[in-house]
Amino acid sequence: METSNQNIRIQKIVAVLSVILLIVKTTAYLLTGSVAILTDALESIVNVVAGFFGLYSLYLSAKPKDADHPYGHGKIEFLSSAIEGSMITLAGIIIIYEAVRNLIHPHALSQLGIGMWLIAGTALINFILGSVAIKTGTKNNSLALTASGKHLQSDTYSSAGILVGLSLVSFTNIEWIDSAVALLFSIIIVYTGVKIIRNSIAGIMDEIDYKLLAKLVDVLNKNRRENWIDLHNVRIIKYGSVLHLDAHLTVPWYLNVHEAHFEIDELASLVRKEFGESLELFVHSDGCLDFSCKICKKENCSVRKHPFQNRIEWTIQNISTDKKHGLSPSE
Repeated sequence: METSNQNIRIQKIVAVLSVILLIVKTTAYLLTGSVAILTDALESIVNVVAGFFGLYSLYLSAKPKDADHPYGHGKIEFLSSAIEGSMITLAGIIIIYEAVRNLIHPHALSQLGIGMWLIAGTALINFILGSVAIKTGTKNNSLALTASGKHLQSDTYSSAGILVGLSLVSFTNIEWIDSAVALLFSIIIVYTGVKIIRNSIAGIMDEIDYKLLAKLVDVLNKNRRENWIDLHNVRIIKYGSVLHLDAHLTVPWYLNVHEAHFEIDELASLVRKEFGESLELFVHSDGCLDFSCKICKKENCSVRKHPFQNRIEWTIQNISTDKKHGLSPSE
């Protein structure tokens, strides 16, 4: 609950500041008439809408499970991220149109100095706020907050590039540079939007997160207990800031219910230590079979049928299959 409240607090700041920065950038555009600054202002409109929708999605995802939503409301964060990515992409397309039109029908610029100082100030604020949002979102597994942070930092880089372009215009008086800079950064903006949409769809479709699985495999291999004979059918699904982990753990068949449950608790404790408390684990215990002996290092086992031959290192591939592991016949 604390992580959800922290996410909401950061997103509130993002939403409020996005309105202030939009006003500053619009003022800079009206003073200068720069289509490059218009690029920044249009992206800030997206920031405002995305900021408040992101705030609503974080509020909704923080609500507890209920009868209609047994896994919680966290999936709304993927929808929020997808909408933000779509709006970023649309803003980029509009900017491309404006930049091309201004190349064909150029107009004079004015008061570039004041406009550049205003944009520089907004860029600095966006970078600091984006860094905080990404750090908090990554720590709390919040896709919506991370997306907001990446968007703010993307806005910062766009502003920096625009400042470089406007500096060239100021020194050379070649005004088409303004439109060229706007065109360049609008392409980057479209790319950022499409990438956010892609990540959102992956989350909605429960696509495998190989980075998460790789971290899980590394942690389990380094801390493997002798009663953890095998692990398979492992799946990780994101529900907002909550990670949902399913797995089948093979333990010695003669353990009683309490002993098997203790091994599951040890596994859960280890995983939560690495991934945080916002993690749901559903671990099914399986009893070992005769062929498991060859990969089991358990000592002093009175019911062993075969001598130990080789431990199977867990990998992303072999823990994801719905099949108990054993050595091939040739081994």
